[in-house]
Amino acid sequence: MGFLSVLSFAHKQVGDRLQPGDIAIDATVGTGADTVFLAKSAGPKGHVYGFDIQQQALELAKERISREAEKKLASITLIPASHALMQEKLPPDVQGGIGAIMFNLGYLPAQESDKHIITETGSTLQALDAALSLLRPKGIITVVLYPGHTGGEAEAEAVTAWASALPQEVCQTVMYRQLQRSDAPYVIALEKKR
Repeated sequence: MGFLSVLSFAHKQVGDRLQPGDIAIDATVGTGADTVFLAKSAGPKGHVYGFDIQQQALELAKERISREAEKKLASITLIPASHALMQEKLPPDVQGGIGAIMFNLGYLPAQESDKHIITETGSTLQALDAALSLLRPKGIITVVLYPGHTGGEAEAEAVTAWASALPQEVCQTVMYRQLQRSDAPYVIALEKKR
């Protein structure tokens, strides 16, 4: 059967925890795959907020969402802003109540996209700190990391160090990684305890 891909692993972890009616965040919308996954998981009574700095990403996500319109999706709000600003951009009444936050770092994988526009270590770490404070107890954060592209290795190392240093009484973290390839994508998942 084989192991799950990193994206499938992230989806499984989130899918096992996100409840119908929950609020979720796609911190890096990209082409909208995680946005749609979260919207299906949260269902029609839920809400998904998606962040991306690239208008092209938001347009691609809108196209993907429109193709899923017949399915019972959560309400979706796409926000043209950095994931580092999620705490400032979200309504105060949802803060501390988010069920899942997904990060898929790197660059926009669309064919015509500018692969030089990548997630940056500083804003990613800022976003992760914000994400942890936005989660409800038993909420989950998943981070898909791509050390194989320029800038990706430094970001992956910084995120891994950040997750490793989190106190066990606050959350538990796991890593899902292929050990024989140092440049292979991997996932860090974090479940908040309190």
